[in-house]
Amino acid sequence: MEIRILVLACCLGLPAVAAAQAPAPPVAVHNDTECEVWARELGFARSVATHDAAAFAAFLHPQAAFNTGHPAPTRGRDAIARDWADVIAGKGLELSWYPTRVTVGGRGDIAWSSGPALFERPQADPGRRHSIGQYQSVWQKDGDGVWRVVFDHGVGIKPAGEDEVKAFHAGRREDCPRG
Repeated sequence: MEIRILVLACCLGLPAVAAAQAPAPPVAVHNDTECEVWARELGFARSVATHDAAAFAAFLHPQAAFNTGHPAPTRGRDAIARDWADVIAGKGLELSWYPTRVTVGGRGDIAWSSGPALFERPQADPGRRHSIGQYQSVWQKDGDGVWRVVFDHGVGIKPAGEDEVKAFHAGRREDCPRG
């Protein structure tokens, strides 16, 4: 009987071992244009990390819309900059993100970007300090050749533990994976 339990326990543990040893999902590869957007996305995130409101606004298309999944999205560069003023200033919330995927479509002047976002509330209780989600942005290359955010939305935000926070930081890439 003990041997059967041991064999059963070993067999039940094999899927967990196999999953732990499964290869990492393939890294998305990007072309030169997608890497331009990748760099812009990193710069956009940096504008928030460095509390630079003017730089943040410069990344926004004049007719941008944020929180696009909500019934009443915020519309226009000035309104978005006002709504984000406290986040940009780092008041109560530190927000960071980075791209993991960029896809260019249309005539080569529209791009979709996505990746993880980390929300840190330094004043919150330790168990409620961090949340992680995903962002999705749509970029448009304007007539002046500069990529600007047209649409933005965060999804799947949930509480995060220290391991998830470490994984978030470990996953950040400054270099765009080229194909």
